[in-house]
Amino acid sequence: MCTLEKKGKIFVLTLTGQDEHRLNPTLIDSIHSAIRRVRSEASSSSSSALITTAQGKFFSNGYDLDWVGSSQTRGPLLDSKLKSLIADLISLPLPTIAAVTGHASAAGFILALSHDYVLMRKDRGFLYMSELDIRLPIPTWFVTLIKCKVGAPAARRLVLLTAAKVTAMEAVEKGIVDSAHDSVESTVKAAVGLAEKLVERKWDGDVYAQIRMELFSEALGEIRLSNSASRL
Repeated sequence: MCTLEKKGKIFVLTLTGQDEHRLNPTLIDSIHSAIRRVRSEASSSSSSALITTAQGKFFSNGYDLDWVGSSQTRGPLLDSKLKSLIADLISLPLPTIAAVTGHASAAGFILALSHDYVLMRKDRGFLYMSELDIRLPIPTWFVTLIKCKVGAPAARRLVLLTAAKVTAMEAVEKGIVDSAHDSVESTVKAAVGLAEKLVERKWDGDVYAQIRMELFSEALGEIRLSNSASRL
């Protein structure tokens, strides 16, 4: 599950507990509910920002494959729910920051990468697209989002075609994340400091969201296309 706190003009969404924060319908719906609350409480005329972080060893270890099991319908259901959540994040009328304080794997990596800024602790944790290692195809929209967010072809190859477990310092070097910090506390503190600076800019939230949606229109288009196809 998750909690949502508002500290001044900064929203802090925290995945709670010491588990792997595997994405199943319950957790995705909980996060999505918090994002909808942020949207409803944020005013485009009063600047604010969102920080997403997590308790424990994991930011998120991806889809809950135990929940999916051998079902022919549960996998597509999870994918549809995550696409809806990511689309909402991309259209949110305020800056977003992921404070990655633990491992972020597969769909968990995608969740982190869907924020405007990604900060990461360097004493523990890595980014990891595990699909190659576990013999699962990567959804097209995952790849499209990574292409939008990770600029260097060599970095995309590292993530997608070698299934590398990328540490914070490597991720900064490759341009995958914005900064690396010594501990959980310093990562969250840096995220709060960044959020405060962004809030001070007093940007119009609706304009901010419109520009972001244009910037990532290819990813949004793929999300919408694959969602439509899944309903045929």
